[in-house]
Amino acid sequence: MLTVDIDSNSGFCAGVIRAIGKAEEFLQAGKEASEEGKRLYSLGAIVHNDAELGRLVNQGLVTIDKEDLEEMVAAPGEVLLIRAHGEPPQTYEKAESLGFSIIDCTCPVVLKLQKRIKEAYQAHQEAGKGQIIIFGKIGHAEVLGLIGQTDGTAIVVENNMMLEEFVKDGTIKLDVPTEVFSQTTKSPAEYSRLCARLEEMMASYNELSIERFKGRGLLNVHDTICSQVATRHERLSKFALEHDVIIFVSGKASSNGKVLCELCKSLNIRTYHIDSPAEIKREWFRADDRIGVCGATSTPKWLLEETAEHILELNKYVPAWEEKFAEGENTDNQ
Repeated sequence: MLTVDIDSNSGFCAGVIRAIGKAEEFLQAGKEASEEGKRLYSLGAIVHNDAELGRLVNQGLVTIDKEDLEEMVAAPGEVLLIRAHGEPPQTYEKAESLGFSIIDCTCPVVLKLQKRIKEAYQAHQEAGKGQIIIFGKIGHAEVLGLIGQTDGTAIVVENNMMLEEFVKDGTIKLDVPTEVFSQTTKSPAEYSRLCARLEEMMASYNELSIERFKGRGLLNVHDTICSQVATRHERLSKFALEHDVIIFVSGKASSNGKVLCELCKSLNIRTYHIDSPAEIKREWFRADDRIGVCGATSTPKWLLEETAEHILELNKYVPAWEEKFAEGENTDNQ
């Protein structure tokens, strides 16, 4: 018999929950103060999920991008929300110069990372040498905020191939003090492999064994992946292996969604990435499949539930997950 389970560890991370909560609090207060309410501008999508974003837009949230901000002449009395990804210092300066009041929803984990990178950069400036490498997605909002802590000098590396290329062309030097940080939502396994390869290349260049190189202090690798994200990778791997089919729900623009969906696909070939239940096809399933529904840190619980219900409607079976959720397993992963 076909069954459907919802991954109890999927859903909004604590940073996204906090940002959405602050947005809703502001918008609700505005409606209580006047019938028209008050606008709240979000710099970038507060969450990479069209369904959840649409819900917030209906409450009065207005999404703008960096280009919109640059083109503005003035915005006295307006309020700008900085989402969980964070922003570089220049963004705050620009917004304040326009007259915006700021609601800073930068995730505390990201704020801590920004501070550590800034301190490392300042130490290198004082010493007159050194480089900072960030393992992350080029152009990602969080990564742009991290680069901003180094006056734009940090080197962003997406994978081992890019690392090799940057070493070959001299962008990354193998004989200077190096600090390595990771975007908070990246794969722990990929980060570990990249750092191991960099250590290997630096040791070889300096004609040292790995053991002797470790004591030279030339390479400092920081553990900066969010612990909630790291735990989710481990649990999601188990979830993917326990089911015949995985329906992964997240916005296609979600960086975290892409990483987690690829993790599922690497373990379960019958993994399908969808934005909404409408994309699901009946031919994906067999009569006795165990189907797992999961998502990214930007996927709301209600959308996971709608997806499970849609699958069951297509297949006309009683939900296997209802009893679990009734017993309290559908709590937010905070």
